[in-house]
Amino acid sequence: MILHELIDYEILRVIWWALLGVLLIGFALTDGFDMGVGALLPFVAKTDVERRVVINTVGPVWEGNQVWFVLGGGAIFAAWPPLYAVSFSGFYLAMFVVLAALIVRPVAFTYRSKRESPKWRASWDWALFAGGAVPALLFGVAVGNVLLGVPFHLNEMLMPRYDGNFAIKFIGLLRPFALLAGVVSLSMLLMHGAAWLCLKSEGLVARRARRIGALAGMTAMAGYALGGLWLAVGIDGFAFVDDVVRDGPSNPLYSEVARGGSWLSVYAERPWIAVAPAMGFVGMALAIQGLRAGREVSTLLWSKLAITCVISSVGLTMFPFILPSTAHPDSSLTVWDSSSSHITLFIMLICTAIFMPLILMYTAWVYKVLWGKVTEADVTGNSDSVY
Repeated sequence: MILHELIDYEILRVIWWALLGVLLIGFALTDGFDMGVGALLPFVAKTDVERRVVINTVGPVWEGNQVWFVLGGGAIFAAWPPLYAVSFSGFYLAMFVVLAALIVRPVAFTYRSKRESPKWRASWDWALFAGGAVPALLFGVAVGNVLLGVPFHLNEMLMPRYDGNFAIKFIGLLRPFALLAGVVSLSMLLMHGAAWLCLKSEGLVARRARRIGALAGMTAMAGYALGGLWLAVGIDGFAFVDDVVRDGPSNPLYSEVARGGSWLSVYAERPWIAVAPAMGFVGMALAIQGLRAGREVSTLLWSKLAITCVISSVGLTMFPFILPSTAHPDSSLTVWDSSSSHITLFIMLICTAIFMPLILMYTAWVYKVLWGKVTEADVTGNSDSVY
């Protein structure tokens, strides 16, 4: 037997679908609070010292947290090449805006406190705000568009085609439901950033974070509920017309897909997946309660649970679809027809089994070493060595 045949192709595809979700959730849980803190910066900190406290709560960890973003992009490129090609060509301008915001962020961290000019520092503070708020919003818009379906089609050579130029494609992403998803994403990460600030700061900064975070959490809950209702009654889902070959070649055009019905019909077929949205609501509610009560560790954990379950609910609702096509449903990308080869997925799985535990252990060690609050005394006493 050839080694990679120890695991069926169908099972490997499901494993890599789940691993992609794990990487995206890992990014949201770690770099998500970095983005939330950046977006909160102008509102929770009023003086220069307070803003330096806020910045230094994430200063030692933000670079390491971006590892999950790199891993997620690499997993899409290596495990799901058609998804990489279709999504990056269709969301090109949106991706550029996100990357520009993420590039500005490290520059702002580095240069913000190099000069004592209030105008200089205020400008970089707003750059940090944009570096947190813009990706948080646009990642949610992207998820909303995935649920709506994207207007692409594949030609005979499996090359993706979109109508219109890149500017029109970008404007076309800003549909009402997608914007609602963006609001949910932004408000949820604001709640997450506030929970982090409650854990890592004290005094006025923590009190302002608790107040704003609770409001953001309520916004996220309301938006998530409205989005679920909208999915139930106002947005068509996608489904296979006939049985699909789950271990066949990666060619979406071999399958017949129809658009219609509701995405939420899968809850009748797989009722167990209702645990994800239910626990998403529970996590948000308990995080809000924790923010109001001033609890620290448990609030951050509940916030992480909410993010994990909200993202999981999208993937479980859509499974096996990854990127549906509204222009030509048969071009829709699914778990069964848009992956890399059997041997590629197997080799990548072996590498993941070796390196993922190392990444998790290193990350846990870093957070253990850096445990504790950032105070104004820490900033003023180490002014030349902190952000």
